[in-house]
Amino acid sequence: MGKTVKLAGLGIAIAFTTFNSFAEITVAQQSLVIAFPSRTEYQTSSDRMFFLGSAPPGGNVLVNGQPIERSPAGHFAPRFSLKMGENIFIFRYQNQERVIKVNRISRQASLPNGLGFAEGSLSPAIDIARLPGELICFSAIAPTNATVSVKLSNQNIPLYPQGKKVELPSNLAVLADQNQPIPPTPLDKGGLNPISKYEGCAVASEAGELGFPEFQLTANGNTISQVGQGKVSILTPTDLEIAEVIVDAGVARTGPSTDHSRLTPLPKGTLATITGREGEWVRLDYGAWIKAAEVQVSRASVPPKSIIRSVSAREIPGATQVIFPLQVPVPVSVQQGDRTFTLTLYNTTAQTDIIRLDDNPLISRLDWQQVAPNQVQYTFNLKSGQQWGYQLKYEGTSLVLTLRHSPTTSSTTSSETGGMKGEIGKPLAGITILLDPGHGGKEPGAAGPNGYLEKDVNLSVSRLLRDELVARGATVYMTREDDSTLSLQERMATIDRVQPAIALSIHYNSLPDYGDAFNTKGVGTFWYHPQAHSLAVFLQKYMVQKLNRPSYGVFWNNLALTRPHSAPSVLLELGFMSNPFEFEWATNPQEQSKLAAILADGITEWFKQ
Repeated sequence: MGKTVKLAGLGIAIAFTTFNSFAEITVAQQSLVIAFPSRTEYQTSSDRMFFLGSAPPGGNVLVNGQPIERSPAGHFAPRFSLKMGENIFIFRYQNQERVIKVNRISRQASLPNGLGFAEGSLSPAIDIARLPGELICFSAIAPTNATVSVKLSNQNIPLYPQGKKVELPSNLAVLADQNQPIPPTPLDKGGLNPISKYEGCAVASEAGELGFPEFQLTANGNTISQVGQGKVSILTPTDLEIAEVIVDAGVARTGPSTDHSRLTPLPKGTLATITGREGEWVRLDYGAWIKAAEVQVSRASVPPKSIIRSVSAREIPGATQVIFPLQVPVPVSVQQGDRTFTLTLYNTTAQTDIIRLDDNPLISRLDWQQVAPNQVQYTFNLKSGQQWGYQLKYEGTSLVLTLRHSPTTSSTTSSETGGMKGEIGKPLAGITILLDPGHGGKEPGAAGPNGYLEKDVNLSVSRLLRDELVARGATVYMTREDDSTLSLQERMATIDRVQPAIALSIHYNSLPDYGDAFNTKGVGTFWYHPQAHSLAVFLQKYMVQKLNRPSYGVFWNNLALTRPHSAPSVLLELGFMSNPFEFEWATNPQEQSKLAAILADGITEWFKQ
């Protein structure tokens, strides 16, 4: 049956035909299969795309009459340029034919018939709130050489045509090595109906409801008006609302959308003043934005601020806890360096004269400074370059930072092995490792040329890797042991609950539809927190050398399974489901066993360091 899924690590939705067993795949291979796109009609804004499919290896597969290159097993992934509008591709194998229609749509805004603004171009498009004295900016797309303005309250604000800004591709483009600025389209250079983006800003000095802006457009002696969808409000500085984080880890971002970068998550109970709103997002006084659904809003007579005096540390099994007594739970951020861990407290003023930190297996020294009037920074100088994870939480109004120590190994019947104590022949004794077989159940992941699913390859390799690690003495946890559905939140929670020495998420890769599937191959590693960087780089180099595989690369990537900070967490993309040749290697049982053994060796060698 046909399904729509997310590609591994890329967040791209595709549709394909699924098969329930190798037997069904064998039957399916007796005919021409188009795995991507499975729909006979497909729409994209890309200027090119690849097709993924398979047919018996004998004979040729023709696309619009031309033979295409295939792997020894008959898989193919040709890529073609697309013209604007409808593109027809006819696949033929012997007496079989598949017709795929691809409609390429423009990324550019278009004007309506007659005088008017481009649909959806008026900004703000959602309700916003700002402080007095802040810029309030408006924009619209309209015909070139028009006159555009905005009427808001009693003020008339002119909007001016802007110079051509180069368009940047999405973050995903770097995964296909296509993250360079996008050249202007012919329309941008002046077509039959040229358009321009108009922008302008104003400042409101007094609090109040300013209402909905009215956009006005004049061209060729004609004028039209259109009321915007976003209402504008100016907040009262002496009567601001207070946000309290009501989830375990509030997602703080650099701006009011999921397109903006993540900041350090805010522990449950964090208090901050709301200084702005934009749709479903609120801006907190230290500059971060958070979804309104993740906070409880109230009012207070004064903004939540704190002083901090003495700080103390204590050792607990496997970790050091540092206690920061505060008057209220304030926003925090974390920055990890090679041998430093820096914690910043916002809305906080230091009155610190005493810090207790005894000789510690992890921390050599703790330094602090008031880096801004309401910002205190604590820098932990560490004895080792490798960090093993941390946790942040509020207990009442005291912030508790837990820094994990280096994992210990069993000393029973032990021998020294590269600086580790382990049972003879069991170099990973005492080490806990978590494996996360990606996708599963209703989340099939990527599909290969014949429809075989990534979720099944992930589970097969994870089981083999588990057995190899256990044979080396490790204690191994799996987020799933079968074809079950697990949410990303459940997988992340398992890492936080188990607190392994390391966590590995096992995946196989694919590409956005504009990627070069036939030539893109290799293993890749993804990390997010600096504590996982060493592991990612080491495993990448080890696998490439020992397996003699191409290197896709090492990526800093904000993925759900790289974000857990309670342990070094790495996501592995062990090959490409979308590459016809690499798909054969990835699904070969003998190669899977070899991969698992070498990966286990690499993990062992990394721990020896």
